[in-house]
Amino acid sequence: MGERAFGIISLIIACGYVYVASLTELSFISDPVGPKQFPYILGFFWGLSSLLIIFQPEFKPKWPSFYKFLEIIIVTIVLIAYAYALPVVGFVISTLIATFILAWRLGVEMFKALIFGFAVSFTIYFLFHSILGLSLARGVFGF
Repeated sequence: MGERAFGIISLIIACGYVYVASLTELSFISDPVGPKQFPYILGFFWGLSSLLIIFQPEFKPKWPSFYKFLEIIIVTIVLIAYAYALPVVGFVISTLIATFILAWRLGVEMFKALIFGFAVSFTIYFLFHSILGLSLARGVFGF
């Protein structure tokens, strides 16, 4: 019963979302899928997903163990800390630490997770900063 109630509430919100999207005024410059069509597409799939939740047969979910929930909480804390550390410490350092912790929590050996963190943070920084010319968050070290 809880899933159906969630589906109904979600469907109502999706309909409200599409209604508010219909009030959006267009500028004279517009893409084929611009600020008017994209919310309609999103609202359509949101409503379709809500209908699937409403009409799917009831099932008893198999809940993960306490340790899996603990892993989910740890990952959530790491991602929130990453978002707060990004403007302060900068992209390279915060991404290095976040990818190291996440890879380590996924079961990679600690040294390999550290190498992975270095590889991911410096590769993304190189791609965005040097090749694409886009700026990333600069921290106290200037990179």
